[in-house]
Amino acid sequence: MSQELVLRNQSLVLPLPTGNLDQYIQAAFSIPVLSAEEEQALARRLQQDSDLDAARQLVMSHLRFVVRVARGYSGYGLALGDLIQEGNIGLMKAVKRFDPDRGVRLVSFAVHWIRAEIHEFILRNWRIVKVATTKAQRKLFFNLRSAKKRLGWMNRDEINAVAQDLGVKPETVLEMESRLSGQDIGFDLSGSEDDEDARQFAPAAYLTDASNDPALTLEQHDWQQQSTSNLFEALAQLDERSRTILEERWLAEDKTTLQALAARFDVSAERIRQLEKNAINILKKTLVA
Repeated sequence: MSQELVLRNQSLVLPLPTGNLDQYIQAAFSIPVLSAEEEQALARRLQQDSDLDAARQLVMSHLRFVVRVARGYSGYGLALGDLIQEGNIGLMKAVKRFDPDRGVRLVSFAVHWIRAEIHEFILRNWRIVKVATTKAQRKLFFNLRSAKKRLGWMNRDEINAVAQDLGVKPETVLEMESRLSGQDIGFDLSGSEDDEDARQFAPAAYLTDASNDPALTLEQHDWQQQSTSNLFEALAQLDERSRTILEERWLAEDKTTLQALAARFDVSAERIRQLEKNAINILKKTLVA
């Protein structure tokens, strides 16, 4: 687990053990916690002088906090080391943006950035298929799991309560509950050549791609050619005026208006509309026959 911060076009490397997670956590908790005065002084050195050593001290003194936050997300089946690493990225971003004149401790400011990075990592990696894309779904993803621990299988009243508490629609709660209850499934579940049942229900058995089927491609090509030929034969049966109206009203990229055609043929726009309708009816009868 290597940690690096790009800060004002400079590289900040954290000298911690990288081979073993337990050693890393032990080292993180051995780093002394800064006092409020020390934190303020380091933050001003970073803000005013771009002091990388000050940034390093601020980050390293808060690594233990990242570990605590990351452990709270252990129920998602992702490696703790990966969660810690993502949280450290959030911590580094927070250190870069921390303003010592705001009157708050860095740990209070950084928690948002740490959790945001961990949330993004979980949403990207928890399932092969994304389960949360909208803002409401992302809110539910992290809150519905804890709500279900209290409520078990949710009935209508409990769904409405969760929806009201989180400010989302009940339908969104139902949809997210269904997504969370589902599981990823492999495309090919055969396992072994003798496992007939697995092969039968694997997506590979029924999700076929026919787009490159030569027979289907030839059939579609023949159908398009026949349809085009039939259309031109039907148009040839129309008188020149009716054919011109259809071509300019339906086949041209820049469609001509009824008024423009009426002026060209010296008739009313209503007469052009009637001729267009009659020509379309003739085409339909010819193509269906």
